[in-house]
Amino acid sequence: MISTEKNPDTTDAVRRPGRWIALAVLVLAVLLVAVDATVLGLATPFLSEDLEPTGTQLLWIGDVYSFVIAGLLVSMGSLGDRIGRKKLLLIGAVAFGAVSVLNAYATTPEMMIVARALLGVAGATLMPSTLALIRNLFHDPRERSLAIGIWGAMASAGAAVGPVVGGFLLEHFWWGSVFLINLPVMAVLVVVGVKLIPESRNPAPGPWDMLSVGLSLVGMIGVVYAIKEAAAHGMSWETGAAAVAGVGALVWFVRRQLRLPAPLLDMRLFHHRGFSGAVLADLLTILGLSGLVFFLSQFLQLVQGRGPLEAGLAELPAAIGAVTAGLLAGFAARRFSVRSVVSGGLAAVGLALGSVTLLDQNTGYPLLGSMLLVVGVGAGFAFTVTADVILSSVPKEQAGSASAVSETAYELGAALGIALLGSIVTGVYRGFPTPSGIPADVESAAHESLGGAVEAAGALPAAQAGPLVSAAQEAFVDGLRSAAGVGAAVLLAAAVAAWFLLRGQKLEVADSERFRSPTGDSGRP
Repeated sequence: MISTEKNPDTTDAVRRPGRWIALAVLVLAVLLVAVDATVLGLATPFLSEDLEPTGTQLLWIGDVYSFVIAGLLVSMGSLGDRIGRKKLLLIGAVAFGAVSVLNAYATTPEMMIVARALLGVAGATLMPSTLALIRNLFHDPRERSLAIGIWGAMASAGAAVGPVVGGFLLEHFWWGSVFLINLPVMAVLVVVGVKLIPESRNPAPGPWDMLSVGLSLVGMIGVVYAIKEAAAHGMSWETGAAAVAGVGALVWFVRRQLRLPAPLLDMRLFHHRGFSGAVLADLLTILGLSGLVFFLSQFLQLVQGRGPLEAGLAELPAAIGAVTAGLLAGFAARRFSVRSVVSGGLAAVGLALGSVTLLDQNTGYPLLGSMLLVVGVGAGFAFTVTADVILSSVPKEQAGSASAVSETAYELGAALGIALLGSIVTGVYRGFPTPSGIPADVESAAHESLGGAVEAAGALPAAQAGPLVSAAQEAFVDGLRSAAGVGAAVLLAAAVAAWFLLRGQKLEVADSERFRSPTGDSGRP
């Protein structure tokens, strides 16, 4: 039955006077998460020197946050739809700030891994709420496109602020200080958000199915863990068991969602080609980018000898490009088409990553800066438009679940990227031949990580330290080039997939009734 009432999404009544102020508060949460992600890479050399993690532990420190958050995002997005997205956002902000203190004062690699995992739990409550609240604050499609552009621009600004502020802190304080910058941001978010952010929830959500929550968590972590271990160490019975358990849990999860009257995740969302295409584009893009970005700060500092602050400033072009593109993405997608903007952005990032295969230890900054600028512009266009497609493809009652799917693709891509591309870097690096005469314990430490090699070389005479560090740096760059080549191939494949999957998709469509059809089409006669 088609309603004869005027669609409330198009009336002036839904244009809340304080919606832009509320948006400003929401993007503080995005800023908080983005800053935390970028300062970790910058702090890695200092963390390695202090905590002395093995190469495997260092990868876990980098990706356990993404593993946990990927496993919980769908559950937490659905929980926000049920208990209220504002409530979940504020709970997540408080928890995120508190666990950041635990990260700052970690004293062992194992403690740091646990702290990062707990931060993932807190982040999973925080991240789906921001996009879902934007969907419910901005019903006008053009305003929503601009709001999403600002949201994405602030995420990119966080990527810029993190390295610069983190670099300043690392040059004046200990590495744990980079996590404490979360506290003032969290405080502002909570104090202002309580007053200005309107609450929203699904008016008839149904019960929160705990079995589905467990299946989602076990499935995602099992699959990602298996991929990581297989990439790093090859197949083993433990890896195979984790893969079987993970896939089995996800299959059970999907089948259960199709049977439940009020599922944790409405699987009919994936019947819409634009929604599925946008999610796939996000996952492949982050997969191609994340492993490379994780090691870029190490290249700038440990290979090219830049200080932390200089390394942070060197990464600014990517953030500048992403901020600019994010603000223009909605206009560009309407002026041209969704698929041309997304595919063009992904192809640009892929070609920029391809240029990294030409990198060497003495590559000048003009090439690096240009590559980072192109990466930022391409990613800014692609991510902003895909986020808009995902949000406008669902009714507002399911905004939390849809946002969680988008964020899950992002975090799963990040985890897989660090696991797969990071394992390529590590695998190539560990094979480098050490100069003769190096003690066995020093040689072992040097093969764990580039940071370990630089640290271990400090105890050697200059005649031995120099050749050891040079050999380690050369091997690290070889691994970085190999990973960049794989990342470029992934991005170009994503561009081709987006061109076909996003055919005919338009940002102007914001019909909250489009998923009433059980076949998943537009719902129009």
